[in-house]
Amino acid sequence: MNSLNRPDRLALSEKLNISRVLTGLWQVADIEKDGATINPDTGADWLANYAAKGFDTFDMADHYGSAEIIAGTLLARAGDPRPLAFTKWCPAPGPMTPDVVRAGVEDRLRRLNVDQVDLLQFHWWSFLHPTWLDALHELTRLRAEGLIAEIGVTNFDAAHLQIALSDGIPLLTNQVSFSLVDRRATTQLANLCKQSNVKLLAYGTLCGGFLSERWLGQPEPQDIPDWSKMKYKRFIDVTGGWGGFQGILSAAHDIAQKHKISVANVATRWVLEHDHVAGVIVGARLGERVHADDNLRLFSFGLDNDDKAALNAAFNNTADVPGDCGDEYRQPPFLTASGDLSDHLDTMPLAHEASATAHRDNGRQVLSGSKWEGIAGYARAQQIGDRILVSGTTATAGPDRIVAEQNAGAQTTFIIDKILAALAALDASAKDVVRTRIYIVDEADVEAVSKAHGRIFGDIKPANTLVVVAGLIGGYRVEIEAEAIR
Repeated sequence: MNSLNRPDRLALSEKLNISRVLTGLWQVADIEKDGATINPDTGADWLANYAAKGFDTFDMADHYGSAEIIAGTLLARAGDPRPLAFTKWCPAPGPMTPDVVRAGVEDRLRRLNVDQVDLLQFHWWSFLHPTWLDALHELTRLRAEGLIAEIGVTNFDAAHLQIALSDGIPLLTNQVSFSLVDRRATTQLANLCKQSNVKLLAYGTLCGGFLSERWLGQPEPQDIPDWSKMKYKRFIDVTGGWGGFQGILSAAHDIAQKHKISVANVATRWVLEHDHVAGVIVGARLGERVHADDNLRLFSFGLDNDDKAALNAAFNNTADVPGDCGDEYRQPPFLTASGDLSDHLDTMPLAHEASATAHRDNGRQVLSGSKWEGIAGYARAQQIGDRILVSGTTATAGPDRIVAEQNAGAQTTFIIDKILAALAALDASAKDVVRTRIYIVDEADVEAVSKAHGRIFGDIKPANTLVVVAGLIGGYRVEIEAEAIR
């Protein structure tokens, strides 16, 4: 264990040597929500105190109030080596042209007062809008240009992280929720990280402060004042409620007493000891509370087998958070501070718009812009009454680029997203699908393709046919068509 009074560090890449406890600045937005803005110099002084103790890696986003400006003020003062500033770009779905992506990055550079973003983390609200992959390819070009040191993503599930990696995006990190309460990152995402060079940056490790001694044996709170606790109370509710949470908290408290450390240390250490985790993000209430000294104790002990068995026993009395990492932002149950994001997601532009068919009363169709629709004379989807037919669909980005050329499972995920996007334009969804037909060129791909199909349709269970064919036009590994009834 670390005998120095400094946090452990990790060489995340040749360019980034990070503190394994990152200081999260999302609470800046909460502090400033009533309109008051933190003075940048004062805020930079507070960050400097963290950096002086070795917590010199800061995490923020474009929408965390003035967090980027505060960090930029600190970076402007610093020598070499300077603190690291990781930020996120969270654009609304739409065309991700080179100009749009460059403008997003240049805005981060300006607010951070730097020539190169240390880690640019990309968030995307809806994978039904396929231009997220265009954005990542543009970010890759800006990385080669030197405007970005490294690229990460945030709240990506394993399936879409696999698409990006299989399509050649040099991703370094994925930032996701990970805690004693939210253990989704121990499953599919963990397996993918072990197969690649991607590491996780874990947030929510303390569940907004609920994972601490002060909540042990306390009644369930009814009036929650801050955004962070509102969010993580939803996680507690969906995993079995206050009783199950108290079981986890009690087990963590016993372990903390044994090692003479805090419950927060136990909760954070449990996450850190997963091999695919590069670091944990601990939020800072700038100017209010500093937990640097307590966080240093993280590196003075380790969890033994008895500790892990006690926690596992507590886990068995709770439920898992539904879905995969990041699903809480894209589908029910929405586990965000504001709760149901349906209205927010409904305001985002669809990938396609439906139009009336000229030769059929009350018919509608969806055109995706593929050059073959004009050449061959077909639509991506046709609606006749309540019935919707979706043409054979391949993993194509832009006019004619094959996505994830060597990965049939990743192609399947991309294709299903395209099918669901066409359905959305006709006011339908995955739940309306009654039949799918899948064509593959290699029998060895059956399991990967089937798992990708089951990820979306596992509970819906439409009729399905899967056929191995001699070949698909263009060199694709998978093609899928679908039928739905609204």
